[in-house]
Amino acid sequence: MEKTMVELLRERRSIRRYTEEAVPEESLKQILQAGLLSPSGHNAKPWEFIVVRDKETLNKLSQCREGSAEMLKGADCAVVVLGDEEKTDVWTEDCSAAMMNMHLTASSLGVGSCWIQGRLRTVNGESTETVVKNILGFPDHYRLEAILSLGMPAVHPEARKLEELPEARIHWERF
Repeated sequence: MEKTMVELLRERRSIRRYTEEAVPEESLKQILQAGLLSPSGHNAKPWEFIVVRDKETLNKLSQCREGSAEMLKGADCAVVVLGDEEKTDVWTEDCSAAMMNMHLTASSLGVGSCWIQGRLRTVNGESTETVVKNILGFPDHYRLEAILSLGMPAVHPEARKLEELPEARIHWERF
């Protein structure tokens, strides 16, 4: 029996440690397809994905922001998500939807992933976007949203329990 979406959401966890095993090519294609199938305002689809498999480049990207990017050193690959700010003013929301679809799809396929926020982050006083742009050389009108690290999980955290959900944050009709 297939899992429900809520079960997939409960089981999805950020994975920051990976084995040496490569992400299967078919799984990577499905993860990328999930990003391309994401909804976007006015169907603008402002995203561009850069797939990074080169270990030297992954190591450089691991230093692109203060904390939280080290897992790229051990990742098999990463997907850098860019938004075309000339297409829409809601590129950040649209690219976030693409990131989430890829994140969930990776989990459903047994691939570990971690969302590494790039937008509005810095390293050594320089914007993460500038650092990543210098490494990958993307055009000026593309803006960095985030990087999705991908690898086969070295750890398997427990799924979240439904009773742990903060239902007090749900307000019916009024706050």
